[in-house]
Amino acid sequence: MAPLLDLHVWGESSRLLSKLRDYYLDDVSVANDVPAVSPTTALLCAVVFTVVYVAPFYLSPTLRSTPIQSRDSPTVIRARVRAVGLTCIVCTVVTVYVLAVEGHAGPRDVLRLLAVWPTDPLDIAKTLALVAVLFVGPLYESIIVNDDWREWSFSALKEGLFDSWTGYRNLIVAPASEEYVFRSLTISTHLLAKVSPTRIVFLTPLIFGLAHLHHLVEFLQSRTPEGRRLPSGSVWISGIVRSLFQFTYTSLFGFFAAFVLLRTGNLWAAIVAHTFCNWMGLPRLWGRVGQFASHYDVHITPDVAQGKRDEDPGSPVKVANSSTQRQDDYEDKAAQMMQHGPKNLGVEWTVAYYALIVAGSYGFYLLLWPLTESRNALAAF
Repeated sequence: MAPLLDLHVWGESSRLLSKLRDYYLDDVSVANDVPAVSPTTALLCAVVFTVVYVAPFYLSPTLRSTPIQSRDSPTVIRARVRAVGLTCIVCTVVTVYVLAVEGHAGPRDVLRLLAVWPTDPLDIAKTLALVAVLFVGPLYESIIVNDDWREWSFSALKEGLFDSWTGYRNLIVAPASEEYVFRSLTISTHLLAKVSPTRIVFLTPLIFGLAHLHHLVEFLQSRTPEGRRLPSGSVWISGIVRSLFQFTYTSLFGFFAAFVLLRTGNLWAAIVAHTFCNWMGLPRLWGRVGQFASHYDVHITPDVAQGKRDEDPGSPVKVANSSTQRQDDYEDKAAQMMQHGPKNLGVEWTVAYYALIVAGSYGFYLLLWPLTESRNALAAF
């Protein structure tokens, strides 16, 4: 079994890391040592982080999603970015206090347990390659079938990441803040509590998944007609189904992200994987490729601060300019496809897509362990 921590980075003077390594190697002399904090304390920290992350979205009027103010509104996004920044600071203070005071961790130990440093760029590249294998089908549809490569440029990249508030939130702020809070800070306290790696992988992401259930509240609020306290029954059903689906999807992603962080000891690898998944969205699971559809594509991200679309196609609810903007974006995309892309391609293109979906899933299974192997691993399974 590989060591928990790569001690050549810090040397034998790191007493805390040495104890954790010995514990995870089943050293008999430390097997019965009492952890610096209890697993209950680590779990409580994770719950507190979740509450602190989500609560501002409802406590502040400027952060709330309403029937006339979408979460995609630039005003709401700017306010939420500031709130998330403060949340990261508060949660960092709590975590550093637990690690330093209760665990007697030094500055270098803290950075190591947070998986912030040292960083191996190769681990980031391998993780990105791994998720690309999983998404080989959607990449085929996007790049080859829809000719999206024609839009690739540095200016388009800048526009998608920084000039668009939704892009800035979905591809930068949300992945970075959520992986930092729900993975780095949460997992570090669980390591200090000597929780088993398997339990960390399958327990902490459930909290991450539950954090997304707050979207049900936003969904109901944004569809409650003026003058009524509650929306219709159909809205409730739709919201519950959506929330349960997103809980499942985000929990599965959380299992993977937690596994990556423990296997690579690299927070940045988890952030890059999160950003890539946000960029790709939910893979097509039905229908044919290469057709001009008259509906919006399903796009769901594993983000607490973003989540599902605010509006369904054809919904009578009009939300703060986001509906008009999305319609404009859709029409622009359709026009580009009409000009450059294929139209009504044969069924063989669709067969190839679903074959790649299966191949990508199998390739992901085969490469999961080899491409996440790292000398900087925080845990051994």
